Amino acid sequence: MRLGVLDVGSNTVHLLLLDVYPGSQPVPYASHKTGLRLVRYLDALGNITDEGRDALTAFVLEARDFAADNDADDLLAFATSAIREAGNGAAVLEHVQSRSGVTLTEISGDQEAAVTFLAVRRWFGWSAGRILDLDIGGGSFEMAAGDNGLPDAAVSVPLGAARLTRRFIHGDAALPSETKRLRQHVTRLLGPAVETVRSAGEPDLTVGTSKSFRSLARICGAAPRQDGPYVPRPMHLEDLRLWTRRMEAMTAAERRELPGVSESRAAQMLAAGIVAETAMSMLAVQTLQICPWALREGVILRKLDRLNVDPEAVLNRPAEIVGRVS
Repeated sequence: MRLGVLDVGSNTVHLLLLDVYPGSQPVPYASHKTGLRLVRYLDALGNITDEGRDALTAFVLEARDFAADNDADDLLAFATSAIREAGNGAAVLEHVQSRSGVTLTEISGDQEAAVTFLAVRRWFGWSAGRILDLDIGGGSFEMAAGDNGLPDAAVSVPLGAARLTRRFIHGDAALPSETKRLRQHVTRLLGPAVETVRSAGEPDLTVGTSKSFRSLARICGAAPRQDGPYVPRPMHLEDLRLWTRRMEAMTAAERRELPGVSESRAAQMLAAGIVAETAMSMLAVQTLQICPWALREGVILRKLDRLNVDPEAVLNRPAEIVGRVS
């Protein structure tokens, strides 16, 4: 079947199409996305403005039509922190559904952490032992830990890179006073969450997921994307600490020149670095590994797990499914 997954995040809205069958690896067929950055459309009361609501609706309509034009059999659509924490999030979801016919399912922070953990577990396998996963989004930061397919502990805190940048950093380069307040805020909010994931036991493997972690690892010297998904990409706390201090003295334009940093995310890389550094320090993690799978892949895997498996159909499937990413 051809499956469409529409992910409404704080930074991007991304539709991914895949040809899948039970037990298959979720390999992309086609992709359609926009850097909507819903956090830009929050008003002083924390509501998404009409402009933001209409921009989201317009892209969901595009995504719906793109999926139909590419013969998608099913469309899974979900929204994360940008919607769930907005004061009018429910009204925005209702507006999108009424205009497009697409129902966006709101995923809670704990669910987001757990589903991302599922993807990480599938990527690294059972031999990885007890896993601790850290994930930085635009609006929230998730942590999950455990030794099974789903975590024993999963938490979410409002420490997303875009959210923190918007709140604490008001110029092109951060002032020392802004950075100090940001670090204090991150440390204060992370304390209880760190204790929760520690209760799941000492991890055998610590993992970083999401675009922010991938970019931070690339800044710290990890292999570039063109080397493929199977190359190990470790990130060491010592390197991250050094580069976070360097980013404190950079403008957004200067951060944009760092390896692995896109123009749309350059401004928020400092906040992402501070969250990652603080979490690793508080958890006494010296090195983590980057996982290319995250929430979106977790949603796909959950869907595949629920499909009825026809052994004969699986055995007789085509030897190769050829697609493209556009």
